[in-house]
Amino acid sequence: MAAKQRWYLGPLLPWDTESTGVDVETDRIVTAALVWIRPDEKTMIKHHLIDPGVPIPAEAIAIHGITNERVAAEGRQPEGALEEIADDLVDALNAGWPLVGMNCVYDLTLLDRELRRHGLRTLEERRGGEPIAPVIDAMVLDKLVDPPLRGKGRRRLTALCEIWGVRLDGAHDAHFDALAAARVVWKIARTHPEIGEMSLPDLHALQVKARAQQCAELRAYFDSVGKPHDGVPGEWPMLPYRERAAV
Repeated sequence: MAAKQRWYLGPLLPWDTESTGVDVETDRIVTAALVWIRPDEKTMIKHHLIDPGVPIPAEAIAIHGITNERVAAEGRQPEGALEEIADDLVDALNAGWPLVGMNCVYDLTLLDRELRRHGLRTLEERRGGEPIAPVIDAMVLDKLVDPPLRGKGRRRLTALCEIWGVRLDGAHDAHFDALAAARVVWKIARTHPEIGEMSLPDLHALQVKARAQQCAELRAYFDSVGKPHDGVPGEWPMLPYRERAAV
């Protein structure tokens, strides 16, 4: 009998961004890191520092440490960096590599809006209309295998690294966050064979359903306690583009 497929032992492309804020429709990418993990080969890392073209708020600088002075002196113009990031992600997807991250819907939606803002082709356009898949999301998988919340901040990457017993070399650095997310999904897959032995298409489809359910449950909770919210959209791995919302 053939051995079961274990996707986490194959190639993975973790990636992450740091930005000017948390609104995917209006904020800009400041740094992005892509990490190519191949079995038995040296890990390759590509880091982008981008001048977003708008001031970086003090609140964002306090989180990731990238200042306006630094991006002005060292940052690339967005068009070239975004083009390179998009091409690298699409090349990986076309080769069957899964994109890995933490709360992937944020990074993929932010990138989509940035590409549109600068008149560049979206990821779907570069894939000839094919969906963005496969994607593996540490946050979605963690909620799937361990649904009960355990206090405020339970789903942050720092907390997941502690819970799953993996290393985080430096929080809010795109390179280190991407690697940490990969370690979390590897640990989940290793300890939950029902996840680790799924095919990548089936795993992607599972996360689409899981994310929708997770958001529906959170929306219902907010409504039950009268807490205002943004509708808690459940689309994954990217929020759909609506022209009226874009800036």
